Amino acid sequence: MNIIIIEDEKPSARRLQRMLSKLDLQAETMLHSVEESIAWFQNNPHPDLIFLDIQLSDGLSFEIFDVVQVKSAIIFTTAFDEYALQAFKLNSIDYLLKPIDDDELAKALEKFKEHQFKAQQVTVDFNVIRNLLVNSAEPDYKKRFSVKVGQHLKLFNIEDIECFYSENKGTYLHTNQGRSYLLDITLEQLEDDLNPKLFFRVNRKFYVHIHAIKDMVNYSNSRLQIKLTSFNEQEIIVARERVKEFKNWLE
Repeated sequence: MNIIIIEDEKPSARRLQRMLSKLDLQAETMLHSVEESIAWFQNNPHPDLIFLDIQLSDGLSFEIFDVVQVKSAIIFTTAFDEYALQAFKLNSIDYLLKPIDDDELAKALEKFKEHQFKAQQVTVDFNVIRNLLVNSAEPDYKKRFSVKVGQHLKLFNIEDIECFYSENKGTYLHTNQGRSYLLDITLEQLEDDLNPKLFFRVNRKFYVHIHAIKDMVNYSNSRLQIKLTSFNEQEIIVARERVKEFKNWLE
């Protein structure tokens, strides 16, 4: 735990340092004025916890927060109680009146530990919720494709498409009614539109729909031949380097 003490009375600062040491806590940095504290915060990582006197040699310690956005938890240490309300508007854990009592110091540190645990728990809970939301958010894959046929447009729902394939520099969709239609996009452009749970690119020329697969046959060179429900215009061969991934996709 990184702790600093801001206290203009050096004997009081050293006493608090000794009290923390008895609790196995070290406060290596001690600051003594508003000006010195501002300069330190502007050039150093902020600590976990600050023990902060209110009346310093060159003003009230609240002036530090007018210049620096301090991110640390704070335990105020002061001989005066009239600043309590102002103190608790900041990142205050506790407000200890001097002379500081051992038991009161221990209780304040317990409050800090509880505060730290709750803050960590909120962070964990937020990350869990965020991950659940991210993982549950289904990408917006296309549900249908439009095809120009003469002067008309035909719509095909994704469940009615057996495969997409390229031939003679054109890209086609093939329906479960046994007909192929020319598209105005490439197979590469289809990648972000197709749900990978439904479609798999078996080679450079074909995407196949999982529900359209009728049969699979071992083929030469450790490849697979796929037979679809109605497509029979050419052989569909799973490329050898894609066979393992294809089998995993089927599961």
